[in-house]
Amino acid sequence: MSPFVQRMIRAAKLDPDLYEEVEADRSAVGQAVGVVVLSSLAGGIGGYGQLGLVGGTLAALAGWYVWAYLAYWIGTRLFPESETRADHGELLRTVGFAASPGLIRVVGVVPALQWAVHLVAGVWTIAAMVVAVRQALDYKSTARAAGVSLLAWVVQGFAVGLLVWLFGGG
Repeated sequence: MSPFVQRMIRAAKLDPDLYEEVEADRSAVGQAVGVVVLSSLAGGIGGYGQLGLVGGTLAALAGWYVWAYLAYWIGTRLFPESETRADHGELLRTVGFAASPGLIRVVGVVPALQWAVHLVAGVWTIAAMVVAVRQALDYKSTARAAGVSLLAWVVQGFAVGLLVWLFGGG
């Protein structure tokens, strides 16, 4: 099994050591991009892609980049712990690997399983994101990591909603 696949499996297992490993591995950005793309494609194949495979993948990449930046900024500027030392790249790598559970969305190609698979993938990915944020920001507190993750999600959702509204999308 390739080291890349092994990393994705460890990320999906919520292995804190994996997130520390990719946080420190500056060469893992390409792998993180690969995980985000594969997860997006799995969602598109599994029936969750309203934007199509290409549009959904581009949206996933943009969302990953922006969300990682927001989590970085919120976590290091607004809610740092005494040990918090991070840069945007560390969040990009860890959060990218946290998309690993999204690969199960491909099973949504079976219509009877689609909603359940997407629900499980969503909850599992959120858990992975919290672990990724906790490790990248060197937090002791999982609750703080969950709060940073939630606040980044709310800010990103507000910004996307505002853009859709400004450009006449609803």
